[in-house]
Amino acid sequence: MPDATSPNNLNCFAYIKRLKRDPAESKADAGKVVLIGGAPGMAGAIVLAGKACLHLGAGWTVLEMLDAASAHLVPEQAELMVRFAKPDAAIELAELKPDCIAIGPGLGNSLAAMDWLTAVLAYPAIPLIIDADALNLISQNETLLQRLRNRNQAFPLLTVLTPHPGEAARLLNSTGTQVQDDRIASIRALVELTRSIVILKGQHTLIASPAHTPLQCLQGNAGMATGGMGDVLTGSIAALAAQGIRHELDLWEASCLAVELHASAADALVNQGVGPIGLTPTELILEMRSVLNQNY
Repeated sequence: MPDATSPNNLNCFAYIKRLKRDPAESKADAGKVVLIGGAPGMAGAIVLAGKACLHLGAGWTVLEMLDAASAHLVPEQAELMVRFAKPDAAIELAELKPDCIAIGPGLGNSLAAMDWLTAVLAYPAIPLIIDADALNLISQNETLLQRLRNRNQAFPLLTVLTPHPGEAARLLNSTGTQVQDDRIASIRALVELTRSIVILKGQHTLIASPAHTPLQCLQGNAGMATGGMGDVLTGSIAALAAQGIRHELDLWEASCLAVELHASAADALVNQGVGPIGLTPTELILEMRSVLNQNY
């Protein structure tokens, strides 16, 4: 990527107009998203991602949960299609025929997690969001990293990674401090390593890809420093990318829009007196929906 002393700022709300729905559209036109995660003790992460996906407009939101017990415990959001993630991941994906996949929130590091990540990396030609534990598994396994690179060679700009500085450091065999000391160099290194679209979360979140120089998001605030905010971003990207398949919004554009919506909604809530202290991901999801529709 070309050098730049200071990245340009995200300004993506114009993309929202492309999501305009024809009166005759069905849920198939809004896309089917499969989200994978929710290992024992971490069901909340995948549920938050699922709720964000649902409220940002996906036609179907399917949760594949690695914890069989938790897969029966999402009564407060009946619209989510919750399933136990069976061992035959490739067969399950072939049967589901998703328009978009997201993997990582609460995924854990079990053999089942590895199997699902391997199957996802082999699934062709649809947008893929990789977050959280899925990033950690890739950082620990050269074979998974190579499979990620192979997918990006075959299907350029159809995979986005969403690391926070700690996850970025593990991918780069570095430290969180080093990542934060030069975030521009870090995101460039991540793009070079993975050949993916990369969102480096944090203050002034950055996004870059093999085809795009880094952009920064100036919105956002310290109220976002709480568990689950990244899961909401993952579900939001998935929802926008799934709708974008039939509304001419590619994964790069969906990722940029999700980042800006995520941060702008947090600012809107703080301006309403909701936070920064105590701002929750659940509140953010509903505000993101409001901001999206206000610009629709």
